[in-house]
Amino acid sequence: MKTRLQALGLVDRALAATTDEEIDALVAGLGEDHVEALGKLCGASATGENASGEDDAGGISADQIRAGASKGRLDGTMESIVMVLTDACLADCIEQLGDHADNPSSDQLREILPGVAERHGVPVTRLMLASTVAGEAPASAIIRDLLKHDDLVKLPPAEAKPLVPMRETPRADDAEREALREKRREMKARRQAEARARREQSKRDRGKV
Repeated sequence: MKTRLQALGLVDRALAATTDEEIDALVAGLGEDHVEALGKLCGASATGENASGEDDAGGISADQIRAGASKGRLDGTMESIVMVLTDACLADCIEQLGDHADNPSSDQLREILPGVAERHGVPVTRLMLASTVAGEAPASAIIRDLLKHDDLVKLPPAEAKPLVPMRETPRADDAEREALREKRREMKARRQAEARARREQSKRDRGKV
């Protein structure tokens, strides 16, 4: 439980370090299916109507995303929100890692992360990495170390929070957590298959030249 809370803390910090403008740009670049999924997770419609039925011409806002993530910190919603936001970044990372995507080394990640960060931005790359730690990826220990120490993607220091009386917090249902992990596995497998197909097509194209 402690390890999981620490992982969720990384996602918290990565999301806090992402500006509203960067979140708005992420949402603007999402496809229709992703926007619809994000709206359901945040309690807002894809057309900008919030949970109370009021219309928001700006669409799903950064405030709605932060509120949805905060409310869903322990039930998997926050992780799902970040998964949707960083899907394209994750796909790029998987494609760049190629056959090493399942369990990359620190050197392999350091080699490809500058390009990923250049294409998607450092904040989005940090969010994506923090999400994989929360998803219990095999390379979680390496990624956690990068988020703490790597000059490119390290997270800003955690802000000190005032001491408050401890209270019992709800635990995520085991079935929900397993469903989220399965969703991650399916997404990763799909992205890897797409990346392999692109590499094979590229090889075939080069052979025709």
